[in-house]
Amino acid sequence: MEDEQSFSDISGGRLSLQRRYYTQSCREFCLNCPRLSLRSLTAVTCTVWLVAYGLFALCENSMILSSAIFITLIGLLGYLHFVKIDQETLLIIDSLGIQMTSSYASGKESTTFIEMGKVKDIVINEAIYMKVIYYLCILLKDPLEPQEISQVVPVFQTYSVGDLAS
Repeated sequence: MEDEQSFSDISGGRLSLQRRYYTQSCREFCLNCPRLSLRSLTAVTCTVWLVAYGLFALCENSMILSSAIFITLIGLLGYLHFVKIDQETLLIIDSLGIQMTSSYASGKESTTFIEMGKVKDIVINEAIYMKVIYYLCILLKDPLEPQEISQVVPVFQTYSVGDLAS
């Protein structure tokens, strides 16, 4: 069974949450973000190039213009490969564990698996950033003291999902 809902992030961007139920003990949650905005890409590129042209007018050195092109290209590639996540997936298999996968705009994927025996709880954490934001977090058990928490692992943290809980 599968269903899909749309939400807004704290910036007003549209998010799509797909829930898939394979069996009673296997569920998948997939959060999709809109692709890279042409408007924001154009704004950043124009800003960098206008600053470069201003410096060029002052210094009359053409190396500044070449540097601006190089910085823009390297910055865009770095953003697409390390920052911009298009999709995050959370696969929960009750007897086995939790697999979190992040798919970046460049095509790179990052996967983390947490054994179910290490999971203490899954909670909704709240933070205040200009308004109340809710984060889904996995609490991991401390191996030496099972009643204590060793680590808090945020889930879908890339989107700052303020309106997913509402």
